[in-house]
Amino acid sequence: MNADQKMSQSASASAYGARAGTGTGAGSGTGDGDPPGRVRRFWSERRVPAGIVALVIAAVSGLLLYDVAAVRSGRRAMRWRDWLADELASRPLDNAWTVGGAALLAVLGVWMVILAMAPGLRGLLPMRVPVPEPESGPEAEAEAAVRAGIDRTSAGLVLRDRAMEVPGVRSARVDVGRRRIRARALAHFRDLDEVRADLDTALHEGIRQLGLARPPALSVHVRRSAKSKG
Repeated sequence: MNADQKMSQSASASAYGARAGTGTGAGSGTGDGDPPGRVRRFWSERRVPAGIVALVIAAVSGLLLYDVAAVRSGRRAMRWRDWLADELASRPLDNAWTVGGAALLAVLGVWMVILAMAPGLRGLLPMRVPVPEPESGPEAEAEAAVRAGIDRTSAGLVLRDRAMEVPGVRSARVDVGRRRIRARALAHFRDLDEVRADLDTALHEGIRQLGLARPPALSVHVRRSAKSKG
């Protein structure tokens, strides 16, 4: 890339940033004419993690109960329980291993509480719920009660196809996050400002048509392809 192309691309990026700051983005929730609705995220059922934790706790509890019953019947305790009892009785509270083990258990407990309170299913974006008209019947109310969502990967593919329809775009990549959508494109002809403006408009329209309950903010980056530079 020569000096003129670098200067052209830098000026293009700065001009686009000024326009983007004054425009209405997809993350603002305005300008698309859709009523704002409060839609909660989907909650994971967490059957597999809950089952694994339950099995581990059941196994440890069963082993401990068996050892206690064996000691009550006159047998010796298992070596691991004798070793653990000796260590807990001989080590002071300010011992590094004692403090480290307690801190690890505390962090593990806090982590499990956070996971239990978090919705999960980060890859699924909730969609808007249609608001039924006052004169609508029970069918419209039943339709409004249905919740819908779209996978972030699928949303990215849809928006990438939208980006490829923009004249001048040679290739595009769209990464959809929960709070931001990052679009990167290579332009092989037309001015970068024009390609970026058309790409921004097309992606905003694509995001609006996805019908997301919380449309993420859009970030667009366009650069010249290597073949076009040559």
